[in-house]
Amino acid sequence: TISTGLVELRLVPRSIREMWSGRAAEGDSLTPFQAFATGLASRVGVGNIGGVATAIALGGQGAVFWMWITALIGMSSAFAESSLAQAFKVRDPNGMFRGGPAYYITKGLKAPWLAIAFAITLIFTFGFAFNAVQANSIVEATRNAWEWDANYVGIGLVVVTAAIIFGGVKRIGQVSAKVVPLMALFYLIVAMIILGMNIERVPEVLSNIISSAFDFSAMAGGMFGALFSQAMLMGIKRGLFSNEAGMGSAPNTAATSDAKHPASQGLIQMLGVFVDTIVVCTCTAIIILMSNDYGNESLRGVSLTQKALEFHVGEFGLHFLAFILLLFCYTSIIGNYAYAENNIRYIRNKPSFVLAFR
Repeated sequence: TISTGLVELRLVPRSIREMWSGRAAEGDSLTPFQAFATGLASRVGVGNIGGVATAIALGGQGAVFWMWITALIGMSSAFAESSLAQAFKVRDPNGMFRGGPAYYITKGLKAPWLAIAFAITLIFTFGFAFNAVQANSIVEATRNAWEWDANYVGIGLVVVTAAIIFGGVKRIGQVSAKVVPLMALFYLIVAMIILGMNIERVPEVLSNIISSAFDFSAMAGGMFGALFSQAMLMGIKRGLFSNEAGMGSAPNTAATSDAKHPASQGLIQMLGVFVDTIVVCTCTAIIILMSNDYGNESLRGVSLTQKALEFHVGEFGLHFLAFILLLFCYTSIIGNYAYAENNIRYIRNKPSFVLAFR
């Protein structure tokens, strides 16, 4: 943030222009907008709904403030890692651009062993662990709303995910570019309606968020107890889980776009962190903090957000969140897969190897 001269504040208008102007391009590579949408698809998921709820349940209202701070600082690391991905990208035999941390660790740091270690870690984290979190959240939401059987939901997810990932990264980008803006817009509209219904409470909610953020009276346990409050810990942890800034995930798709300049894609991915945490996570926080049950210890994660929506808009909220979470988590699953495939191809770019992974 310091070395870029507050890039996340100076160049937000430019990042919006870069994203908007990058909607059309020719060739097999992703357009800059498709790369932005694929990165946002992975970012916008259970962290925005269940993660925010967990942060508030365990860290109080002040956790929201530290999520904002994490996002603002993370925007600059997202800018850096995605610009690097563009600067060190390569073109594969199929004409597609490829890149990401594994590539710029190899070419920039000259440390291929470290790149392999990174690639293996990312494959297991995004290909399996994070996708299990997303799938479990779909199961929880659909069970709460519609009493769907978990086994059938799992089978259904396999089928609809296979339909996309067997088409490759290009198809993932095309689907993400269509679905992600719509689902974020629907969620934003509902949050704005709830905000309008409770407009008189906004100053009080904002005041509580800021004052609770600096309440160090209730210290967190363990060796960090003397330094951080629970609100700070939960806000930072859940903020990073939600926006993934600096984790080396989004650069994998940032590199695949045919951007006019490395910094152009860096600015576009920086905007993704802003949309994910400052916009979407704040929508969830508003929904929860303006309800009457966010202090209930028995409610956490997706269930807390569903209960809050039900409080504001009745039973519709229960069904709406199940539907929107299904979209959020599904697009995260295919976005996470795209990251994992990119690193599989880094290790061994053979059709049979990639097919087996799919």
